[in-house]
Amino acid sequence: MVTTQEHDASVYERVQQSSEFQELKRRFRSWVFPMTAAFLAWYLLYVVLSGWARDFMAIKVFGNINVGLILGLLQFVSTFLIAWAYARHAGRKLDPLADKLRHEVEGEAK
Repeated sequence: MVTTQEHDASVYERVQQSSEFQELKRRFRSWVFPMTAAFLAWYLLYVVLSGWARDFMAIKVFGNINVGLILGLLQFVSTFLIAWAYARHAGRKLDPLADKLRHEVEGEAK
């Protein structure tokens, strides 16, 4: 007799081995890893410039607004743009496949 816990584990293990799940992981990683690396590089550039290029960061662009302030505000802008872009990517590329897998798992687990 198969217990529910053993049955559930085998369903999830089968889904994990499926080509659809592997494709879902590939799509997720192919977007998230490069975007994370790009954002971290952008953030570290800001930190490095703040610490070692103070003269550059202090250049006044207009009024009391300097390069450092503009780059700092762009950190927030880039964060929101990345979140928006990820939501769009997930809605188009990840969610349909994840929904399909979820329905398969729910059907098998019953």
